[in-house]
Amino acid sequence: MTANPDNSSKASPLAPDWLAVPADLNALHPPMWAAGVERNDGGELAIDGIPVSELQRQFGTPLFVMSETDFRARARAFQDAFNEAFADICGGVDVYYAGKSFLCTAVVRWVEEEGLRLDTASGGELAVAASAGIPGAALALHGNNKSDGEIHRALDMGLGRIVVDSLAELERVAAIAANRGETAKVMLRLTPGVHAHTHEFIATAHEDQKFGLSMAGDSTEQAGLSAAEEAVAAAAAHESIELLGLHCHIGSQIFEPDGFALAAEKLLDFLAAMQAKYSIVLPELDLGGGYGIAYTPVDTPRPPAEIAQAMAAVVRAKVAELGITAPRISIEPGRAIVGTSTFTLYEVGTLKTVRVDAPAENAAENVTYPRRYVSVDGGMSDNARPVLYDADYSAILASRASGAAPQLSRVVGKHCESGDIVVRDVYLPEDVAAGDLLAVPGTGAYCWALSSNYNYLARPGVVAVRDGSVRLIVRGETEQDLLNRDMGV
Repeated sequence: MTANPDNSSKASPLAPDWLAVPADLNALHPPMWAAGVERNDGGELAIDGIPVSELQRQFGTPLFVMSETDFRARARAFQDAFNEAFADICGGVDVYYAGKSFLCTAVVRWVEEEGLRLDTASGGELAVAASAGIPGAALALHGNNKSDGEIHRALDMGLGRIVVDSLAELERVAAIAANRGETAKVMLRLTPGVHAHTHEFIATAHEDQKFGLSMAGDSTEQAGLSAAEEAVAAAAAHESIELLGLHCHIGSQIFEPDGFALAAEKLLDFLAAMQAKYSIVLPELDLGGGYGIAYTPVDTPRPPAEIAQAMAAVVRAKVAELGITAPRISIEPGRAIVGTSTFTLYEVGTLKTVRVDAPAENAAENVTYPRRYVSVDGGMSDNARPVLYDADYSAILASRASGAAPQLSRVVGKHCESGDIVVRDVYLPEDVAAGDLLAVPGTGAYCWALSSNYNYLARPGVVAVRDGSVRLIVRGETEQDLLNRDMGV
């Protein structure tokens, strides 16, 4: 084959269609970055005036760098926007921060101080909430396979809601509560059959998956009843169950409001049908979360006010059509609050450039194109989303500004896996070298939460920045931490 010199002024044919050559490699794309992140006069990335080189000096890399100010502002934006949109419908909205996206005791306190509630998905997350001191009434517990211990803990803490995922679980919760002489506050998670336009593994409201009670008919042993309807009837019959209402969650990283609207309509229809058939008034309806954020320059997330107004219009019209009193609405944003608040800081190690055959449509040209691999000191142990969901991210040279030409690059980790990719395709300056710092934005959600010790790498720490000061909120692990659980027998 004949090597083709890289023409850096043009998009590489290896780049995906959405990835344009940036006009300025040093510029930041605002929707992808927290407020307060900018380049300082020396060209170095800084957050609230603190340069990334200082963060590396104090805390090392990899490092999750979070803007507390940005987190709090996004939390308030959801609270304010939804309260305003639903004020005339149901007096406002209860906003539950989805703790599974990222949780530590500092974040729990921020959530409570900003007037939000907290959604948990395990006994461990409940333990973090309890350690932070948030009242049990402000907590919800999810999970498709809750243990008896988790149910007992929820009752011990006086949880505001246990979101029941199946008929079998409903019976277990009822029995445990009855044996304790208590009443469990329960919501039923339903699958409305709405297909969210997102990755298959994070779409959660279609029938063929593990979550929720089906709303389709003839799906249980009682002919003619859906699992959802059977659960409503069963819950109402248990003296140890206080049935608060219905819950659904259609998926994650969703940009268009159509799926949320359709799910709301289906659940309100069901709520009205249960009221008519069983004289059961369900006072609450949780429409879940899943609101998307910008991971790349082409992502177009909707502001909370736009989401809220669109959802309120649907609920307002539907309850009027059905002639029912609107239930109290709740939502569960997680990624949309914490995702953009955080970036991950890495140090560059080895680099190499390979020649790759022309794409199939250009095969007749008999040429190859360069692809550069930029290795960093983390990888799939601190961001598993690319390997799990083919998730796209972006990256910038953070330790300095560069006037070099753009080169199509692939940022990869240090693990012994060819799929250990942090950023699949990004244009970086061709003079990026070992020792430089790269920053990957949008890593606040599901990165630290999914982190692992693969290849016995210690998990990174998390720092919070506010008003020009930085503090460690999650300590990075040490090798001794990894060895402490090795019993040596």
